[in-house]
Amino acid sequence: MADRSHKFKVGQSVDLIPSTFRSAARGHYEIVSLRPADGQTPQYRIKSRSESHERVVAESDLVLSE
Repeated sequence: MADRSHKFKVGQSVDLIPSTFRSAARGHYEIVSLRPADGQTPQYRIKSRSESHERVVAESDLVLSE
């Protein structure tokens, strides 16, 4: 699914912005797939090596890894 509105690409390494509303592994996540936007916000499926499951998050919850 190639969508010009998505800031990140499949395979990129990103960091999940910490939030008090979710418990998540620290460190880098990989973009696994692009998801349809939820309203105006593009969504992504991401995976951490530290977790056995994938997460679906909004683009606003991600920053490019350094």
